[in-house]
Amino acid sequence: MNASHPISNRKSRGRLLRRVRRQRVKYITVLPSLITILNGMFGFTAIVYASKAVDGGTARVSHFAIAGYMVLLAMFADMLDGRLARMSQSTSSFGGQLDSLCDLVSFGVAPAFLMLKVMESELVLTGDLSADILHRFVWLVAVVYISCAAIRLARFNVENDENEAAHMSFAGLPSPAAAGVLVSLVIFHEEELPGTSLLVYALPFFALAVGILMVSRIRYPHIVNVYLRGKQPFDYLIRVLLFLGLVICLKQTAVFLIFVAYAGGSALKWLYFKVTKQKSRLAAAGAELPATNPSPQYDTHNPQ
Repeated sequence: MNASHPISNRKSRGRLLRRVRRQRVKYITVLPSLITILNGMFGFTAIVYASKAVDGGTARVSHFAIAGYMVLLAMFADMLDGRLARMSQSTSSFGGQLDSLCDLVSFGVAPAFLMLKVMESELVLTGDLSADILHRFVWLVAVVYISCAAIRLARFNVENDENEAAHMSFAGLPSPAAAGVLVSLVIFHEEELPGTSLLVYALPFFALAVGILMVSRIRYPHIVNVYLRGKQPFDYLIRVLLFLGLVICLKQTAVFLIFVAYAGGSALKWLYFKVTKQKSRLAAAGAELPATNPSPQYDTHNPQ
């Protein structure tokens, strides 16, 4: 064997790495990239409005609501940029990385910051004696939520397939849906309906739950590709129109229920199948137990 082979292999790998470092992005798709950046701008605007909400006065309510609506606008921009890129057949690694960076701002940092400011405002208004402990708990939940969102987006970039047929479901709760649960709860609280003042205290627990669901392997359907793509029966259109009418009538309440149903529906379904599968395994093991461990029997046809 030639002893110079390891040295030559290291040199070739070094040249390859230098060649990769010199690669530059020469061409990008302008319109999808602009919409992706708009997604990040909406997320940043949500952070700005949430920070202004602690200035005091009656503007606190409207600022929190505007911050929530900014995150919802970021969701529409996130749906639109990917759709435009696939329709124009201009998907690229640059677009995917840019989308994830903007998603981390709009659906990771912005909802966590909004939750933190809402809880700080509520704790100050109530004057609870355990406010310090609750404040630390909310900070911890915000850090966990942002970390889970970053892990979720990084894992999606590694495992993503640009083939449209592969985008029928997601492994783990998508970050826009997780953010939608939090901001819709904040907007729902702004309606000042009976009981909503207490419901806002569940916001950190919702954040912790959706953060865990983001990094889980539970399958979540792609709403557009599964339910709105391709040809459907005529009565399907009627059901969609009735659903949209219900959303328009109930507004903030309907948005909150939709996000919670989407986040919790697949999780409950996964838990149901997990429990039923475990019960079936225990039943099968119980059925095989007499065959594998037979009890002693006396043979009356062949006495000793």
